[in-house]
Parts: sequence; C-alpha cells; structure tokens
Amino acid sequence: MTVVLSVDLGTSNTVAVLAAHGRQPRVVEVDGSATMPSALFLADDGQLVVGRDAERRARLDPARFEPNPKRRVDEGTLLLGDRVVPVTDVLSAVFARVADETSRQLGGAKPDEVRLTHPAQWGPARRNVLLAAARLAGLGPNLVLVPEPVAAAAHFASFPGQALAPGQAIAVYDLGAGTFDVAIVGATQNGFTVLAEAGLPDLGGLDVDQALLEHVGRQVSHKGPGRWQNLLRPETTADRRARRAIAEDVKAAKESLSRHPQTEVPLPEPFPDVLVTRVELEALIRPSMLRSVELLAGTIRSTGLTPDRLGGIYLVGGSSRIPLVATLIAEQLRVVPTSLDQPETAVGLGAHHVTREGVSMRTHSLGGAQPATQPAIQPVTPPAAHQPVAHQPVGPAYTPPPPPPPAPTPSPAPAASGGTRRRIIIGLIAAVVVSLAAVGSIFLLQPDDDGLPTAESCQSKGDPDGEGFTSCLRQLAGTVADGECRPAGADSDADVSCVLTQGYRVSYAHVASVADAQQTATTQLGNMTEGDHVQAQWRGNGLDGQYRAGVSGGTGVLVFTVKDRPLVGWLSKTELRASDEFTPDALADFFESSVQPGT
Repeated sequence: MTVVLSVDLGTSNTVAVLAAHGRQPRVVEVDGSATMPSALFLADDGQLVVGRDAERRARLDPARFEPNPKRRVDEGTLLLGDRVVPVTDVLSAVFARVADETSRQLGGAKPDEVRLTHPAQWGPARRNVLLAAARLAGLGPNLVLVPEPVAAAAHFASFPGQALAPGQAIAVYDLGAGTFDVAIVGATQNGFTVLAEAGLPDLGGLDVDQALLEHVGRQVSHKGPGRWQNLLRPETTADRRARRAIAEDVKAAKESLSRHPQTEVPLPEPFPDVLVTRVELEALIRPSMLRSVELLAGTIRSTGLTPDRLGGIYLVGGSSRIPLVATLIAEQLRVVPTSLDQPETAVGLGAHHVTREGVSMRTHSLGGAQPATQPAIQPVTPPAAHQPVAHQPVGPAYTPPPPPPPAPTPSPAPAASGGTRRRIIIGLIAAVVVSLAAVGSIFLLQPDDDGLPTAESCQSKGDPDGEGFTSCLRQLAGTVADGECRPAGADSDADVSCVLTQGYRVSYAHVASVADAQQTATTQLGNMTEGDHVQAQWRGNGLDGQYRAGVSGGTGVLVFTVKDRPLVGWLSKTELRASDEFTPDALADFFESSVQPGT
C-alpha cells in the first residue's frame, strides 16, 4: 500500500497530511497541533530549531529568529544572528522536522511519495528552491508539485454535495499570512486546471497584524514616544524581546476578534493595555480587503464567467477566518462564500485528492488574465522514469471571449548601453510580456530560399532530435545548439537546456501555440521585480522577435520570443561572483553577443 505525504509550506504555518495503510488522509500533528509554525531559530551550535521550539527561543535572541522563511524564497541567503544561512537550508529544516515526525508515526518508515504544494504564480526558480530543500531534507526522490489552488479545489470537491462536474469551476480565495492569491479552477474529465489566477503580494495576515499594531501605537505612543520607537525599531536584546512579545499579543488579539466583538492587547510599561474592537479592526482593514474582493471579481470576469455561474467561492488560508472577508464577498459579488473544515489544512488535505493521471493541464489564456503555465500536478523524477504528460483541453464551457486587439507598441527609446532598448516599469510586466511575439502573428512567413523552417511548418512541433531540439528550435538556437545542450527534465517547462560561459544557461521550448509561448515568457519573467526591465527587438538567422530582461534577488532572466512562431527561450544566471554587475542591461548584452541567433 502506497504511503503518500503532502506538505503545505505556509508563510506562518506548515501543514503535513499523511495517507497510509489504506486509510483516509489525516493531518500529521507536530508538537500536538495540526499546524506547525514555519519559524526557525539558529542555535549557538549552528542547529536550526523549527516550529514552536523556535518561537520560544526567539525571546532569548530575536536576531537569530526568522518567523516567515517562505517570504524569503527569492533572497538566496538569510542573516540569522551573525551567520549567513542559505534559504534552501532554512526551508529544508522545516521539511526535515515534518519528515522526522512522519517517520516516527510510521514506525521508522518513509513515505513512498511526497507532494509539495506551492502558489500557482511561482515560476521555475522558486519551485526549484522548494525541490532542492525537500531533497536536502531527505524527503526522497519521488517528489510531486501541486499548485495550491488545484489542491484547494480538490478538497472542496471531496465533500458530499460539492462535487464538480466537468465544465464547472470554482474560485479559490486564499488569504494566508504572507500573500493573497485568487484562482479560478475548472474541473475536466481527468482532474482540475487553473483557468486564471492573480494575487496581491502585499496583503496577508501579517499586514493585518501591522495595521492593528499601528492602531495600538496611536492610542499609547504619546505616553512615551521614545520608548515606543525603541519597540518598533529595536536595537537591544531587551527591546527585541519586547517587540516580539507585542507582535505575538497583537496577532492573538486579531484572532480573538474573529470570535469576539472586543479584546485587550497587553503592552509593556509604561504603556497601558489597549482595548480594541472588531469594528475598529474592520475599519482599519476594509480598504485592503476590498482590494482582494475586487481582484477576485476581476479574475472571475477574465474567464468569461460570472460569480453566480461558479460552483462556489472557496475560502482557504488562516486569515480567511476574518469575518469581514465573507461579508464583503457576499456584498460585492452576491454570492455567499464557502469555508469547509479548517481553512489552514484545506490545501494539504486537498493535495491527496489530486490524481496524477491526466491532470497536467496548462492554464488557458482567458480575457487577458495573467495565467500560470506550470502543470496542475508535476511529477519530479528522473526523465527516464516519467514521460511528459499531454496537456488536456478545457471543456467547451470555458471558451473565452475574443481577446482585445493588442495596443500599439511605442517606439523604443535608446538605453544607456547604446542599443535600441527601452526601460519598462515593472508594474506592466503582464501586459508587455504577453505582447511579446503577438505582433504580426496573423501573417505566416513564406518558405525561405535557404531551406530554413517556415513559420507555417513550425506551428506543429514534430519529433525532437537526441538533444531535444526540433528543427525550429535549432534555427532559434543557432550556434548555441553546437555547445553543451541536453533535453530538459520532465519537471521543466523547457525542451532543451544549454550551459554557456560565465555561469549562464539558456533554455528553449517549442510549445503548442504562439499564445502558449507568450504564457511561458510571462511565467519565466514573473518573479524578476527589482528596478526597471529592458525590452528590445532582435533579428537573426531568418527570425525576428522581442526580448525582455529583469533581475531579482541575485538572479535574473531574459525571455525572448519569435514573431509568428510558438517558440520561446529564456536566459538565466544564478551563480554570481562578487564582482558581477548584474543588471537587465548585462543580461541583454550577453544575449546579443552570445545567444541571439546569427551572432
């Protein structure tokens, strides 16, 4: 009998669910609780302490404490006390704590399969961090990735009377500690697929805590302005301890206000305790919660559906317990949302209800929504063990309305590097990246005199060669194809990956359509959020298209697409030297000199 473990790594809490010996999935209690704090503390001997033990030790030396490691996934390393710790080690410690408790409950045995949930918007870079941490924790070679909204939809449909027939869809409203995510998930003959998704990275339970803390400060700070500032920006160990205690008491007060109309927040001297009411809290957070409901409504509209045509609006994530959430959804959308069981455990439990057969479905582009292109469930095993799963179509109920015509592309302005590049404000990522390769997609090229593949012939993928290249991809790769290239693994969005000089890597994908190429470009670039982006046109080897580059957290990606053809590539660099000046322009310079076909 297969033993399956699912792990939902949350910003504040981690949930593990085990299905063993033919029994129904059950939550693995760690330290006597269904949820384990994702927090970590670095002990003097270098050991990473996890969970409630970490929270207790945080009072001793808060500088060695990290309460929300998932929020740091893009940073590469963390500073805990005076030591620099890789993010993969930090996340691995969380997984290892779960693995140890699971093994104890299994009498020393290990699960046959481990399912890791992740936000639907996470691209390959973040998913690879998650996988690396799980492998480092010894969770085994059979790892499976499941997007969180797909797991939530599967959990919703597992309840009596809530089953979703093929062609139906639900909205998943996920308000966690660190972020807000919304996804429209459709049911098909074989499983579930994400139809549209969006999110707010600056809205979550932690932001509610901060709003309540500031409200408390306005009531008492006049009694000791200097002392209050010391608590907000602690420099001494005593102040850090007091700041940590206040944070815990404010969080407890917020949770109490979900159950009671008022409560008190205890404060250290010289400040008096503060009485807060649910009415006050709701007034503080109403604008932020309205933003989430507006995004929910917009995401529903992007699929061509209306709220009343959904199978339901499902609330998950611990912060969705706030009563104002359900009230605003009912007021604005005229649909009463559903919250089943514990919202904190819904994703972990739902991951067990997602089947592995036939559910690797790409998100469809619906009405301008920014979709996720990763599979709904993604086996992560050596390529020889699993073949890529065919992407399934969505039923006719999801036929989207015709998209609006693309906006005219303004003439690019010269960049500092002297090329015809222009700088793009990062808030326009989705709109501009989706336009890559869209220009002129109606007109197909005529056959080339020199025998190169035509735009028409590239609309079908054909059989790749031993290195994973189709003839169209070889034309795009140019001389790069003569280097160190090999087929990408089953867990990759690419068909081919090539190792280049100076720590660069370039990947190529021949996808089903020009729209799929645009979606893949959006996903690859989605996490690059530092500073401006650069965008320019390129031409070579009988092809022309556009590229766009961005950097974030010590990594960077340049995506490039081809006019009229379902081809996409992305250039990345993650192994940086201290002397590296890593900017979007640096990526563009390397692309133009070493990757652009015909160079």
